[in-house]
Amino acid sequence: MMIIGAASHVLWTASVKRIVTATTTANSATREGERARIVGALAVTLLMWASAFVVIRSAGRHLSPGPLALTRIAVGSLALGIAMVVRRQAPPGRGAVGRAALSGVLWFGAYMLSLNAAERWVDAGTSSLLVNTGPLFIALLAGWLLHEGFPRALLAGCVVALGGAGLIALSVAGHGSHELLGAGLCVVAAIAYAVAMVVQKPALRVAGALPVTWLASVAGVVVLLEFVPQTAHELGHVSAATLAGVIYLGLGPTAIAFLLWAYVLSRMDAGRQGATTYVVPPLVVLISWITLGQTPPLLAIPGGLLCLAGVAIARRH
Repeated sequence: MMIIGAASHVLWTASVKRIVTATTTANSATREGERARIVGALAVTLLMWASAFVVIRSAGRHLSPGPLALTRIAVGSLALGIAMVVRRQAPPGRGAVGRAALSGVLWFGAYMLSLNAAERWVDAGTSSLLVNTGPLFIALLAGWLLHEGFPRALLAGCVVALGGAGLIALSVAGHGSHELLGAGLCVVAAIAYAVAMVVQKPALRVAGALPVTWLASVAGVVVLLEFVPQTAHELGHVSAATLAGVIYLGLGPTAIAFLLWAYVLSRMDAGRQGATTYVVPPLVVLISWITLGQTPPLLAIPGGLLCLAGVAIARRH
């Protein structure tokens, strides 16, 4: 009996080891697969966001800022609405409706109108460098409105970024007043985006990312309805390529990229994920150079790097 018992123990131990080994291997494969999906989703998101600046620059030659914004957000709102139905998500409750709607007016209204207008005079690369100072304004507004404080790193980052913005302004000022106005509109877009994110933050805690963003996009459509007649007229005269580009802006950077970003955010540290957006401006410069043959003015490159450095310093807190 002792021999049988010992043999049974050996067999049981071996079986357990095989099960543990198999489980470990399966878990490792699962983790690797999950990591690959996260990296893929993040890469697609960043490429879509970078390409948006280039497509706006191209489409803006044929569509005015209002019609371009309205068409993009209408497509994006429809796509997000479909995602709401598929995921069986409920609309935001009364506690989040007001903030979600206001963030939509600022984000899908003021931000996109400002950016669309800016890119009529400023190249896509310079626009992305200026707009990506948005996190600085978010931190400043959060310190003021949400009482999150003003750490030294935040103030130091602001000084560095301000120097970078000054270099960019100096680089475009030599090209005329319209280019300087375009740079100013990029900063307005960054501020509008920042205010929208701060306003939206409490609503996200209550209702979740997808419902809040969908309602924000609907509010954006509503505030842009005054451009319906102009949009109908201009869309009737644009090429199929321009129309396809605007539809892409609504489906890709606005809807799909958001859903992928939310997927990554649920599986990755927010600080590390946020830092990945620093690669967007270099990608914009590269894509713009390849597709449009445009590059930022000489001083805009070091100025943009200073802006990004300032954002990085500010986020260290």
